[in-house]
Amino acid sequence: VQLQASGGGVVQAGGSLRLSCAASGRTISGYTVGWFRQAPGKEREFIATLTRIGGSTFYADSVKGRFTISRDNAKNAVTLQMNSLKPEDTGVYFCAARASSRSTVFNVAGYDYWGQGTLVTVSS
Repeated sequence: VQLQASGGGVVQAGGSLRLSCAASGRTISGYTVGWFRQAPGKEREFIATLTRIGGSTFYADSVKGRFTISRDNAKNAVTLQMNSLKPEDTGVYFCAARASSRSTVFNVAGYDYWGQGTLVTVSS
């Protein structure tokens, strides 16, 4: 599966953005899909995931209540709705698909396919 992340941009604190992770080659509903964020000079960190089986969602504490991950089957995509954005949400956002059972859904190592990233900048 190939993944294409889009929707990033510059937004003021308190604003909203909607990221999309579009899949090609395979149906995205066949994968657990996660979003990760990498701020300048920092490691890539888990943000949210949507499981293949059951459609369960999990979020990092830092975004819980503000971000929502969901699947758009019509577009073969997974979206990340981001509300009440804060300057600390700034970073490159990556989507990833998990095909194996290694590691966990909360770790970078738990995902097999990655999109190219989309930059989100939140100004104060």
